[in-house]
Amino acid sequence: MKANIIIAHNPFALCRDRDHFAVCRPQSVRGWLDAQGRKDFDRPTICLHNGQPLLRADWPTTQIADGDLITFVALPQGGGGGGGGGSDPVRTVLTVAVLVAASWAGPVAAGALGFTGAAAGAVATGVIAASGSLLLNALLPPPGPNAPSIARHNAIKAASPTYSLQAQGNAARLLNLIPVLYGRHLIYPDFATRPWGEYKNNEQYLNQLHVIGQGEYDLGSLRIQDTPISSFDEITWEKINPGGRITLFDPNIVVAPEVAGQEVTAPNDRKTGDDGILGPFVANPAETQADQLAVDLVFPRGLYYANNGGGLSKLAASWRIEARKINDSGAAIGRWKRLATGRHEASTNTPIRLTYNYTVAAGRYQVRIRRTDKKNLSARAGHDVRWEGLRARVLTQPDFSGLTLLAVRMRATDNLSARSSKLLNVVAQRKLPIWEPKKGWGKTPVATRSIAWACADICRASYGGKMADTRIDLAALHALDKVWAKRGDHFDAVFDTATTVWDALESVARCGRAFRFAQGGIVRVLRDEAKSVPVALYGPRNIVKNSLEVEFLMPSDETADAVVVEYINPRTWKPDEVTVKLPGSPSERPARLKLFGSADQAHAQREGLYMAASNFYRRTLVTFRTEMEGLIASYGDLIAIAHDMPEWGQGGEAVGWDASTRTLQVSEELAWADNKGHFIALRKKDGSLAGPYAVTQGPDRKSVVFAAAPDFIPYAGTDYERTHFQFGPGSKWAARAKIRAITPRRAGQVEIVAVLEDDRVHSITAS
Repeated sequence: MKANIIIAHNPFALCRDRDHFAVCRPQSVRGWLDAQGRKDFDRPTICLHNGQPLLRADWPTTQIADGDLITFVALPQGGGGGGGGGSDPVRTVLTVAVLVAASWAGPVAAGALGFTGAAAGAVATGVIAASGSLLLNALLPPPGPNAPSIARHNAIKAASPTYSLQAQGNAARLLNLIPVLYGRHLIYPDFATRPWGEYKNNEQYLNQLHVIGQGEYDLGSLRIQDTPISSFDEITWEKINPGGRITLFDPNIVVAPEVAGQEVTAPNDRKTGDDGILGPFVANPAETQADQLAVDLVFPRGLYYANNGGGLSKLAASWRIEARKINDSGAAIGRWKRLATGRHEASTNTPIRLTYNYTVAAGRYQVRIRRTDKKNLSARAGHDVRWEGLRARVLTQPDFSGLTLLAVRMRATDNLSARSSKLLNVVAQRKLPIWEPKKGWGKTPVATRSIAWACADICRASYGGKMADTRIDLAALHALDKVWAKRGDHFDAVFDTATTVWDALESVARCGRAFRFAQGGIVRVLRDEAKSVPVALYGPRNIVKNSLEVEFLMPSDETADAVVVEYINPRTWKPDEVTVKLPGSPSERPARLKLFGSADQAHAQREGLYMAASNFYRRTLVTFRTEMEGLIASYGDLIAIAHDMPEWGQGGEAVGWDASTRTLQVSEELAWADNKGHFIALRKKDGSLAGPYAVTQGPDRKSVVFAAAPDFIPYAGTDYERTHFQFGPGSKWAARAKIRAITPRRAGQVEIVAVLEDDRVHSITAS
């Protein structure tokens, strides 16, 4: 007989603080405890017999039978305090009941998974724990919050102008990062330089230079908020590719923000002691040299005098502009020199706007102005002068290398307001180089929404990992690119706040149902997809004794039965969501997740369904230790596991081989099921799998006959390790699992954590 006893010392850590005992002969519960030297427990403890509470009075008379599971669970002690904020005894008991139920649910869970009889009892010896997570994917965790929108790695934390609706608009985000866009997305491009205006023919022009992003892009429709830019005749624009030249206006202009419409007072309109000098104001920053200065003057009421005849007579205003050189500390290094003595005359009550440009010797300058005429103070006159702006053209060329820019020139009209001029947006699509196995990288980048080449760019780019091609698994990315293209999976997102290369790579790969990992100094990306052939076999001959643990993550009342996926709607470019559920699910407890990079409802729906299926079908974790052959497989690989504890097939080694009859002698007596096809898989010398092969029973229960000869000769000698086998009926010759962790341990051992695979995760469709 075979029965199992578990003593759980901590109900809140059933996976760790527990002792397991195998019982091989009939005896009473009390008798077994006495044999163990346990007269009693040091804490209040309850006993469960196959899931049912067993009173202490019944311990001496209850016999342990074949397949039984006896569980002793220590109860937690209360924190005192009674009511009013103390511990709740009822809640404590219920909590313990839930956790204890997870311990004795082994036979029930095993039956649901297809195990019966003794096998169900064997499964119960594995760790079975309640799972309170809302959404579980043991292999590929659900995406978290929109990671690139959280500037967790940046000293200056700023809201994303792309994903924060309150922050949308054009702005100069000083000391923040230059955006990187992949795929296709709407953006409100940042200012590359401070916007500046100038006057020409009494009309104001606003010049804006925007950064689309690092790298090269195609530009779709430009808009002012929701209106196409083609509706504004007063706007002209040009795109500047990396390394291109700006022709629409001079980009080397700096603006003195201190000059902002101050009035230039006349001699007869000054207060006592006022010399009438406005300024001086610094024209260009420290460590820059300017060779041209520009002064904007505005007559806000025009220039006129309303005469007695009802007409407007001429008035004139005059001024003197001076400049001097200063050093980087702001100290004067030269005398004041006259730039100009200006005069303007008109007879109009329409505002007059003038820009004057002056060429100067290279240097850093201060500028000041003084009005030299008397102001007509009559209410019938318009005779005000205001200093509207001061600019300088600097000799230092801004470094726009590697950037795609957008230059926009706007003429001020009734169509454009100060607010709307900062609501310029564009749908941009990234252009990336494409790699081919035989040709290498293409000479010119192409517009693409590819997940694969976004991953490659993150690794290779100067703003990314700066990795050599030899450190990137480009062949795998090329193969994955074809898979993603066929499925219609894309990555459309903007990284406009600080993140790490590794986190960015995770976000991009996750949008393609893939994960990134480093192996042997090479960055690899692997997609979670259906696999049919395991890459390695692990059974009793190469699994360290007593190291196998099976953990069933049992669903609870809080386990999600549907998934609400948030994505970006490509029509509105705002967050939208789609709800998916498995067939027959009531959809009463949906989990929510953000799929960063998805701008397609069908894509979001597929990934939500995949997460729901993983949550439902992948709930069994397997942990075991092996020797260095554990390093043969890699993260995400499909492996085959055989073990007698959960009855996942039978394993052993070859002890004889007859090629003429295709008969293999094995070390273990095999269990043959009636009216079922049987299969055997073999482990090659390099650790890889051969088969499974169809077999029939040989002359005895320790031999099998192959229907067709295997593709290698099984080894049954003694010079080196014999060929291992795994055997069983149908698909039950082994359990199929995907590796989720490989960890080297002491004494040359390797610990492997895997999750049992279920092909329904990859094949299920929406209800």
